[in-house]
Amino acid sequence: MRRVVVTGLGVVSPLGIGAEPTWEGLLAGRSGAGPITLFDCSKHTTKFACEVRGFDPLQWLDKKEARKMDRFIQLAIAAADHAIKDSALTFTAEESENVGVYIGSGIGGFSSIEREYSEMINGGPRRISPFFIPSAIVNLAAGWVSIRTGARGPSSATATACTSSAHAVGDSFRIIQRGDADVMIAGGSEAAITALGVGGFNAMRALSTRNDAPEKASRPFDKDRDGFVIGEGAGILILEELERAKARGAKIYAELVGYAMSSDAHHITSPPEDGNGAARVMARALKDAKIRPEQVAYVNAHGTSTPVGDQIEVRAIKTVFGEHTRKMVVGSTKSMTGHLLGAAGGVEASIAVLAIRDQKIPPTINIESQDPECDIDAAREGARSLAIEYALSNSFGFGGTNGALVFKRYAA
Repeated sequence: MRRVVVTGLGVVSPLGIGAEPTWEGLLAGRSGAGPITLFDCSKHTTKFACEVRGFDPLQWLDKKEARKMDRFIQLAIAAADHAIKDSALTFTAEESENVGVYIGSGIGGFSSIEREYSEMINGGPRRISPFFIPSAIVNLAAGWVSIRTGARGPSSATATACTSSAHAVGDSFRIIQRGDADVMIAGGSEAAITALGVGGFNAMRALSTRNDAPEKASRPFDKDRDGFVIGEGAGILILEELERAKARGAKIYAELVGYAMSSDAHHITSPPEDGNGAARVMARALKDAKIRPEQVAYVNAHGTSTPVGDQIEVRAIKTVFGEHTRKMVVGSTKSMTGHLLGAAGGVEASIAVLAIRDQKIPPTINIESQDPECDIDAAREGARSLAIEYALSNSFGFGGTNGALVFKRYAA
């Protein structure tokens, strides 16, 4: 079986544009939450989010190109550009057939859909932009990155809710393993901080309404959590077949050694109380990695800060890890980034990789009174040095779709 390593990271997040600024913000325990500026939220119940502030698409695109793209595509292009430069990835026209792009998004071009619908209602169908459909559909993030890079290998997209980019990374892992590509530009992007997006999640009562203290609102595993904080961003990893990476002298962050998918087959938005879908996906990922539960030092939990979800995830972790649960760190970086929906898995996989690189764990902030049902070590006191051989990243999505990735410290 061909081995797969991570040779580049690109992150655009509410904590910074770039993997390193994001990582520094996480280790410092900084919240990315603040008042919504992307639309007039005066009539909304929730008035804050984790926006990517200071993002200028014209740093990567000319004005004509930018007008053809929804924000989620622009974020993906920026993250992919960061990842490719970080990896120092180059390839010839002949090699391009073995370089693929796989970028997921839970929702896609929400802002484009809202804008063009308004244009049609106010001015009729002739007012709809000819670029509307290509700017809104999910696979155009991968499409644009493929066009811009010249990658002519597998090109695809996942739309599996909040598991989208974890599935994109995992599926890319399989593509390289079976020899259908040597390199995959993989991850996800989301830009759903819109009037309809926030309003829709408010209608579900899924979002925190802690408007007086946005920076304290995302509080996974805290007994007073009241919902997630919506975020936006993109996370892209360069996955590469090991021998190719070694041959070009690439920097290797970590090895991807395990991946699994599962379905709850239970409910469209709520996981089963025993967390069996989450437990099964973690157990299968560990089996795929050929490791024992006690070899994992760090779990980057899905940990969204919802009252039910956090408890069920901890229950599932205990099912898989047993007594070892008390000996590892189970943290949620969503306490700082917010929930990036379809981009969460790509950003959090990158965080797991950086934790392995630096042998450090970011904290879970805002745990003021820990939920007794979430009795895990979440590094609530701050960032911590930790010996990490293996790290696991969890992602769960509406429809009961689950994904788990296992990364290993690379040794030549």
